[in-house]
Amino acid sequence: MLSRMPPFASWIALLCGWMLFLAPMWVEGLEPVRPPVVASDDALLEVIGEAAFRYFRDEVNPGNGLVRDRSTAGSKCSIAAVGFGLSAWCIGVDRGYATREAAAERVVTTLRTFARGRQGPEAEGVIGHRGWFYHFLEMDTATRAWKCELSSIDTALFLAGALDAAGYFDGGSAVEREIRGLARMLVERVDWEWMCDGEVVLSMGWHPERGFIPRCWVGYNEGMILYLLGLGVTGKPLPASAWEGWTRGYLWSTHHGQSYFDFPPLFGHQYSHCWVDFRGWQDAPTRGRGLDYFENSRRAVLAQQAYCIENPRKHVGYGREMWGITACDGPGGYGARGAPPAEGDDGTLAPTAVVASLPFAPEVCLPTMHRIHREWGDRLWTRYGYRDAFNPGRDWVATDVLGIDQGPMLLMIENHRTGSVWRRMMTEPVIRRGMKRAGFRR
Repeated sequence: MLSRMPPFASWIALLCGWMLFLAPMWVEGLEPVRPPVVASDDALLEVIGEAAFRYFRDEVNPGNGLVRDRSTAGSKCSIAAVGFGLSAWCIGVDRGYATREAAAERVVTTLRTFARGRQGPEAEGVIGHRGWFYHFLEMDTATRAWKCELSSIDTALFLAGALDAAGYFDGGSAVEREIRGLARMLVERVDWEWMCDGEVVLSMGWHPERGFIPRCWVGYNEGMILYLLGLGVTGKPLPASAWEGWTRGYLWSTHHGQSYFDFPPLFGHQYSHCWVDFRGWQDAPTRGRGLDYFENSRRAVLAQQAYCIENPRKHVGYGREMWGITACDGPGGYGARGAPPAEGDDGTLAPTAVVASLPFAPEVCLPTMHRIHREWGDRLWTRYGYRDAFNPGRDWVATDVLGIDQGPMLLMIENHRTGSVWRRMMTEPVIRRGMKRAGFRR
C-alpha cells in the first residue's frame, strides 16, 4: 500500500533524493554576460524567450536529442527538460529561431532515442521500464544515470512535449509522419496500471533495487498532466476513479485574501498549464469552488506577491516587484521553496517563478520581470537567459541555468503572447479524452 503523505511533504521527500544527484553539478557555472537593454514588455519577452530557446538548441547531444539538466558540462540529461525542449522547437520555428526542417530533425532524433532505447527491469543499461523512463539519463548512452528513479511525473512532462510536437509537425513529409507515429506510440506504450502498484492512484516512481516509491500522486500540484495523459490513452487507460483519488487530497486554503487549492512552490501551479489551457474548464472540485485551475494559479501568484509585500521573515529585497519563490538552488542547496504558507523560504528568489506565471497575472509579473532584469541582470543573465536563482540578503547568485526553468518560461511566454501551445494541446485527442474522463466540462 502506498502511503498518503501530504503533497508538499511528498515533494520534500523526493527532492531530498534528487539533491544527492544534483550536488556534483554545482561546481562549474555559466559565465554572466551583459544583459540586453529592453525598453518595452514585448522586447523583454523576446530576449527571455530567444535566450531560453538557445538552451535547448545548444545544451544537447545532437546525436540522440538528450538535453542537459543543467548548463554544466558534466550534467546528466533530465527527461523533463527533454519534454520542454520538444515544445521549444515548435516555438522556435514560429519565432524564426530555427527552420522547420532543422526542428523536425532534432525532434525525430529525440523521439527515436526514447522509442528504441532498451527497456527492462535491470538496474543498468536501460532507458526505462514498462514504457516509463528514468528521471536522469547519461547524455551519451541514453541509459539510467546514478541510481535515479523511474519517474512518473518526469515521464509525463516528456510525453506532453512529444504530443505537442506531434500536433505541430502535421505535414506530409516522412520525417513529420514519423514524429506523429513515434509520439503516439510512446504514450500508448506506457503501462499506467503497473505504476499504480495495486492502488487507484499513481506512484511517484520505481527503483529496480527496492521497488515502488512509498508515496503517490494525491493532492494538488503539477501532477494534473500525468493523470490527464493516463486517462486519455486508448489502450489501457487509468480508471476514471484515478482522478477522484488524485483530487481527494486537495487542500483548500486562504492566504492574504486569496482562496485556492494550496501548493506553496509556484512550479506546481505552472507545469501542467504549460501545455493544457484550463481556462473555462471545470472538474468536480473546481465546480464546487466556483473557479477553474487557471484562476486557481492566478490566486496563488497574487497570494505569493502579497506574502512578499508583507515579508513576515524580513528578507532583504522582498516587495511588490520582488518575489518568486519556488523549487530552486539556494545558498544551502536545492530545495522545494514555497509560500504561502512559508516552506523553506530562506530569501531565495527564482526568475522562472515569475516569468512562468506570466499568463496568470501579467499585471504583477511584468513589473517584477523588469525589475529583476534591471537590478540583477548583470549577475543573472547568460547566453541562455537567467541563472536559476538569487538571494539578495546573502548577496548570492546561482551558478547554473536549468532546463526545467527555461522550458516553462519559454512555453508560458508563448502562451501569453499567442496561446499556440495551448491551442495545439487542446485539440490533442489524448488530452481531450483525459479531460472528459476526469469530468471536465465548460
